[in-house]
Amino acid sequence: MDENLLIYPDAQSCRAVIIDSNPVTRGLLADMLRQMGLAQITQCGKLLDGRRAIEAKVFDIILCEYNFPNSPAAGQALLDDLRRSQLLPYSTVFIMVTAEATYTSVTEAAEAALDSFLIRPHNANALEERLIQAHNRKKTLADIYEAMERSDLQKAADLCVDRVEKRSFYWLYSARIGAELQLRLGRNDIAKKLYEAVEAAKDQPWAKLGIARTEIAEGEFAEAKKILESLIRENSSYADAFDVMGRLQVEQGDLGDALRTYRNASQITPFSITRLQREGTLAFIAGESQEAIQALERAVHSGLNSKLFDCQTLVILCILHFDNRDSRQFSQAYKNLERTLSRTPGSTRLMRFRSVASVFKLLLESRIMEGIALTRGMMLDILDERFDFEAAANLLTTVTQLKITEANLEDDEGWVKTLASRFCVSEGATEMLCQAAAKYEPYVNLIRNARAEIDDAAEKAINFSTSGAHIVAVKTLMIKGSETRNAQLIKLAGKVLQRYADKMDNFETIQMVINDLKNRYCSQGTQVRLGAHGGRAAGGINLRISSSSRGLDGPNHTGPLIDGHRTALNVSHHPS
Repeated sequence: MDENLLIYPDAQSCRAVIIDSNPVTRGLLADMLRQMGLAQITQCGKLLDGRRAIEAKVFDIILCEYNFPNSPAAGQALLDDLRRSQLLPYSTVFIMVTAEATYTSVTEAAEAALDSFLIRPHNANALEERLIQAHNRKKTLADIYEAMERSDLQKAADLCVDRVEKRSFYWLYSARIGAELQLRLGRNDIAKKLYEAVEAAKDQPWAKLGIARTEIAEGEFAEAKKILESLIRENSSYADAFDVMGRLQVEQGDLGDALRTYRNASQITPFSITRLQREGTLAFIAGESQEAIQALERAVHSGLNSKLFDCQTLVILCILHFDNRDSRQFSQAYKNLERTLSRTPGSTRLMRFRSVASVFKLLLESRIMEGIALTRGMMLDILDERFDFEAAANLLTTVTQLKITEANLEDDEGWVKTLASRFCVSEGATEMLCQAAAKYEPYVNLIRNARAEIDDAAEKAINFSTSGAHIVAVKTLMIKGSETRNAQLIKLAGKVLQRYADKMDNFETIQMVINDLKNRYCSQGTQVRLGAHGGRAAGGINLRISSSSRGLDGPNHTGPLIDGHRTALNVSHHPS
């Protein structure tokens, strides 16, 4: 053993995984880790095997090759998907290993969130130096992580701001953590200032992207779009920028542009399951059936058993294969959905998925009356507080398909209007519902009329408010919001109430009513999401809250949900 080597902290209890297609390279890296005192080392020759290993257990150290010969995938794609699905606790050290020829690409990956990168050729001392640097950074910022573990996001955010203001060691890293926390806490102005501080000190694509995200959070879509367009021009391979742009375009109802944007993101990272699913979902919505099938089948092939896989993909494939009258492919997608449900039998979301797929299965078998009966039962869920936009779009697609088969659904237009009144919460949501009903124009007209009624109600309330009748405005929004269950109207009622709180005699009573409505009907927000909730926001980082930290300091346990997201942290390694 090289006497110059330092023993890596807690080496005997550390678990490491090496992901590299070259068995000789894997062996050399394993020998280097053993010299540092590590004994628990897993070796994987494929990215898919590496991802499965990481999903099965928590590792303290991940060494991953950047390039994989004869594969469109790269180590950065694995890292991105792991972050997006919150599979990397902050205690895990992720190091990308690469040849000098790909240095530029790897530094971009480093900015995207890994701890460090290692250029070949290298020796054991260089590897250990990188590992110890990453370990020390995590120890230096321990107070921030400890506050997050206690679910004290306010304290963690304040500690980050303090470190940035003092320009303490790792202040750039702290700025990124702090900005993400501020966005979670709804303090968009402070988040923007943190991103701007980084941008002023060091030109960082993620900082500029963060500024765009704060603009979106504030509803400043035009300004956000300018920033994103500039960022994409300067960094045409920055997939996160395409993610945020796609999100913005969906929100504004520009579904065709969103599809092209997500298509670009998938081409940049062809191994990314989540981006393939987004591209496929948008292609399905836009009526690009062949592209949707290709993207979604690729996602199934590479990630069906992955924690990154979203079973909405299987529902869409069932519908697409039904349209093509491809009973063999339909049967495969349906069986995959059944198998997934059998592993999690209590999932309301998956049971809804199966109900939708089952209607199309019955139609494929010409059992129309049974399909009608199942759909009527699904319609009753529209009034359920837990019924969300995804369920609404799936149900609308199902009802539309039954309608064009000339099935008698009884009061179908009434149900469609009820659904539209509830879920037309934005331009993007309205356009997606219209696409779901595109095969039957009367439904599309009902949806657009429902959206017009919501807009009219909001406009009348604002007119009352500007004329000084603030209480009338709030009550108008409350009544209409309660009748329609529309989150946009309910949230607007809350905003008007807060703005004129000093002019409301019964402020607290009204606030209690509005808060109750928010809890029941606004938990999903007013932004359209493609696929399952949770995970890293487009362009964001993960903030994993753990009850204790495993790896370098002890056992790890996944922590509580914060604002509907399980949090994890993996950000840039810059020691400034």
